[in-house]
Amino acid sequence: MIRYQKLGYVALNVTDIDQSRDFYENIVGLKLVEQSENGPVFFRCSRDHHNLVLYPSSTPGLKRVGLEVEDPEQLEIAYNHFKNVGLDPKFLDKEEQRALRQGKTFRIHDPNTQITFEFYSDITQMATEFQPTHTNIARLGHVVIKVPEFEKCLEFLTEVMNFKVSDYHDETLAWMRVFPNPYHHTFAIARGERHQLHHINFMVSDIDDVGRGRNRLIENEVPITFGPGRHGPSGSIFLYFQDPDNLTVEYSFEMEEFPEEKPRKAKLLERHPKTTDQWGGKPDPKFASFGYIEGAVEEVKS
Repeated sequence: MIRYQKLGYVALNVTDIDQSRDFYENIVGLKLVEQSENGPVFFRCSRDHHNLVLYPSSTPGLKRVGLEVEDPEQLEIAYNHFKNVGLDPKFLDKEEQRALRQGKTFRIHDPNTQITFEFYSDITQMATEFQPTHTNIARLGHVVIKVPEFEKCLEFLTEVMNFKVSDYHDETLAWMRVFPNPYHHTFAIARGERHQLHHINFMVSDIDDVGRGRNRLIENEVPITFGPGRHGPSGSIFLYFQDPDNLTVEYSFEMEEFPEEKPRKAKLLERHPKTTDQWGGKPDPKFASFGYIEGAVEEVKS
């Protein structure tokens, strides 16, 4: 089965590219890499050329998810696997690969989650390490989406994508890691009325980044929708806030890590407010309530 390196990047659709560029650079703290005329904006929080890409669109939300596999051999294994299960993987042409600063790359569209997943093993490594400005961002952490057919999506992600469940609420929420990446979750699904982005996450290196981030958000009148608090499943300290399109972004500090061999079994967790926040906080109604998934049936009909 497929062996992943990590969640490589997230591509978002945004309605005002300049406003969102300023937000993710100056409020979130990502490094602006490049912006093409009337095209995407690339940011990084690592040595990779990009970990977040913004595309102009009239419909804000999730455009696609980029997954880095361990090596070129794994890329071929993944391509053949998806072809054999009838998902019709398509390699990008050389021009688009160059524009993304990636090596050989292919995409599939999952009819269950409605997400376009992208797979690659090579991405341009920048000449210098990521240098934090105000926030010590350690990595792009995870993506969470809402889905109406929870069981069907979970089966696809575990049986076809080779994601491993770390913990779950029965039939309502599952936290998964892209095997053998050790972090408690790099992807998660929650039951919802339609296919929708829940949030994207950036992991920080110091708990003080969460505290300073809260004050910076308040000073810049950025809506905070949940936190600070501590998640029960992963043990992470969290802070959720909204970008200019009301898409939910999270800072988090610390997370349980799993060994590749003999990991603990997934826990079935009680559906209780303290499972979500051990400190007893409650989310704002706007928390994780905005953001289409590009290509989803709901978007086409709207």
